[in-house]
Amino acid sequence: MPDLPITLRRARPADAADYARLMGEPEVYPNLMQLPLPSEEQWRARLEEGLRPGSLDFSVVAERGGAVVGSAGLHPAPQLRRRHVAMLGISVGLAHQGSGVGRALMQGLCDYADGWAQILRIELTVFTDNARAIALYERFGFRTEGRHRGYALRDGAYADVLSMARLHPSPPRLAWPEPAA
Repeated sequence: MPDLPITLRRARPADAADYARLMGEPEVYPNLMQLPLPSEEQWRARLEEGLRPGSLDFSVVAERGGAVVGSAGLHPAPQLRRRHVAMLGISVGLAHQGSGVGRALMQGLCDYADGWAQILRIELTVFTDNARAIALYERFGFRTEGRHRGYALRDGAYADVLSMARLHPSPPRLAWPEPAA
């Protein structure tokens, strides 16, 4: 199955069972800011909320052979003075890690942020021991901005995270035409 092409599409409420399955994988959820045993109902509500008129959330899934194998999203910062910022979240099923799914999801999110969403800055946190994810983020231009010690409880122990961010590589500018003489 890893040889099949990866396709991206917008997430929809009908994907709730796939989100619960992905986020519930014992090898996946410890690297997320999620809790174990997510329910389909919780994910359905979150996905429905993200599709309401006026929501600026952008959630996508990666499919391979018709099966959802990863998910990612950009979620706007709530503060007025940070409207140019989005938080990034991503998950890839264990069986598909290292097969291009994360790369496809990151490319899709960066293309959307740079070309359509007026996002100047994408932020994320990543556990310091998640070397594969850190390397992926760095390939897409994310840089470490700091380390948060004891940031989150993970499997009964407080764990450190890196704060990383990516700035738009070529922010758009308005080119005013020269006035006619």
